[in-house]
Amino acid sequence: MAILMRAPRECGSWLWELGETDGGLTAALGAVARVVDVLRRHSLLDPHALEHGWYIPGRGGLGLSTRLGLTTALDDPGLVDQVFRARPSGFPTAEISGVRVLGSGVWFDVQGRPHREPGLVDVEVTPDAIDLAIEVTVHHDIWKYFDFSGRPHPDVQRRNAPRLALALQDIEKTLAVKAVPGEPTYFGVAEGYGIATPDASDDGYGPDLTDKL
Repeated sequence: MAILMRAPRECGSWLWELGETDGGLTAALGAVARVVDVLRRHSLLDPHALEHGWYIPGRGGLGLSTRLGLTTALDDPGLVDQVFRARPSGFPTAEISGVRVLGSGVWFDVQGRPHREPGLVDVEVTPDAIDLAIEVTVHHDIWKYFDFSGRPHPDVQRRNAPRLALALQDIEKTLAVKAVPGEPTYFGVAEGYGIATPDASDDGYGPDLTDKL
């Protein structure tokens, strides 16, 4: 069960561009399996399902997605067939536009107690033959110095942000590609392997972002 407030846009994101591949979805799932394995070792993502977006070549996105519960490893060759069997029945020529890994991860509160949270860290892969790319995003304030209401919570950040930073660095080593920090959103911006801290007001508080939650 979700405990944390989740922003509708990411607080921070990191992109790994892996370049051209002729392996299609098989290569994409193999690459994302390596990323998820790193996040699992850091207790940040225990995957349970895949969500796929679909498009028609030459026409664009359908605005449709399907979900597939994971009953096998992400790099299992048979998983590709399972994904395509989930193609919307009304669009037999549809192709995969992106795959998002759904799952839960562990975070620690101010007392150091662990909690399991759905969607703690999101991973998405675009199985594009021209530019295979994997993106990791976070949507919660536990990685930040200020919570969403602007109150400082350095002890919460200290218990969680270093774990994310280590995982991102391990992903870089695993993929042998440098991460590209994502674009700023209303809720934050990636800086290095963490979330940048905005300037505080005279009372020591940060920006109140709850109007967009």
